[in-house]
Amino acid sequence: MTAQTDVSDSVTTVYKVTGMSCGHCEGSVSGEISQLPGVSSVKAVASTGEVTVVSVAPLDDETVRDAVDEAGFELAGKA
Repeated sequence: MTAQTDVSDSVTTVYKVTGMSCGHCEGSVSGEISQLPGVSSVKAVASTGEVTVVSVAPLDDETVRDAVDEAGFELAGKA
């Protein structure tokens, strides 16, 4: 799977986040990342630790890291 792909004027990036274990965790991470400018959708999956983000342009990794930190988890990098 490609970590970042361009599809119809949007960018899909898959990140690995450590520490998620339940639906509440998924909601916390999704909620923080979805507030970032340009983000159109976020899907977090606790069982895999993957967070798929669709945005209008590539996101700054440090900005995503800060959002994940704010949710109480750790960004391990791109999947």
